[in-house]
Amino acid sequence: MFTEITFAYKPFLYFLLVIPLLVAYYIWRGKYLHSEMQYSHSGFIRNVKKSFRLYLLHLPLVLRMFVLALLIVALARPQSTSRTQDVTIEGIDIVVALDISGSMLAEDFKPNRMEAAKETAIEFVNMRPGDRIGLTIFSGESFTMVPLTTDHELLKDMLRSVQTGMVEDGTAIGDGLATAINRLRESDAISKVIILLTDGINNTGVIDPLTAAEIAQIYNIRVYTVGVGSSGPVPYPFQTPFGVQYRDVEIPVDEPLLQEMAEMTGGLYFWADNQAALSEIYSEIDQLERSKIDVIEFARKSDEYLPFILLALLLAGLEFVLRNTWLKVTT
Repeated sequence: MFTEITFAYKPFLYFLLVIPLLVAYYIWRGKYLHSEMQYSHSGFIRNVKKSFRLYLLHLPLVLRMFVLALLIVALARPQSTSRTQDVTIEGIDIVVALDISGSMLAEDFKPNRMEAAKETAIEFVNMRPGDRIGLTIFSGESFTMVPLTTDHELLKDMLRSVQTGMVEDGTAIGDGLATAINRLRESDAISKVIILLTDGINNTGVIDPLTAAEIAQIYNIRVYTVGVGSSGPVPYPFQTPFGVQYRDVEIPVDEPLLQEMAEMTGGLYFWADNQAALSEIYSEIDQLERSKIDVIEFARKSDEYLPFILLALLLAGLEFVLRNTWLKVTT
């Protein structure tokens, strides 16, 4: 809450310019219209001390100018405006649904898709210090690793610990999305978001991806889908009796499915064929999901001219008393 002073009739303030003109006239009048006495010499008054009353002879004028100024300000009708701002920040709850299937070990990203996805997800968490963020992972099955939390250090530690093979292999996109929805469906946040990242085609699971997207739509959850991987054959590590060997394999992504899922929920589909593109996608999502601040302002005006009038009357009374008593000029 804060208060500011305004004037309803600002043009009246221009009358304040009259005050310096009156002061100038007073000085001129005192200089040219005073009486004179001639002495043969001034030696006999050289050591005469001026009385304190002499210094205050101009005090009535000063008081009259203050009275005039106060009355002009009162005529301009000063008003105090009290403003109260009610600021509401729209909270956003976000769940990252991360594909940890074996194909995420492909090394078209450095060091591989999994590590790149984890690193960029951590960067995204750092961008959203005020939001609750959760983490679900899916492969052939899905589960929640971190429920919605503002403890981002814990979340980042859990992200770093994610590895392929934590659950049965496969790509259950529908189950992964459904698990993320389950973490958000009872959220009171105005904005609820899921970022689903995968590099494959739905090939297992209980829930169809489009059915899961319909559920997200019912709960007003926006889904951003991210397809990861380079087009064409990519280097993939295979364990053999002779150690790790690399072969170029194709890992297709069901882009039409991911795009339809995003569109159904009001989200967007992104494609990342390298780590830089993946970072840019998270930055774009960050900008799209910035918290909105609604400011409701209440203003109340109150007239404040009365104190100026009372002070003017007080000073006018003081000037009248001084002018007719102690500072009275006799002729």
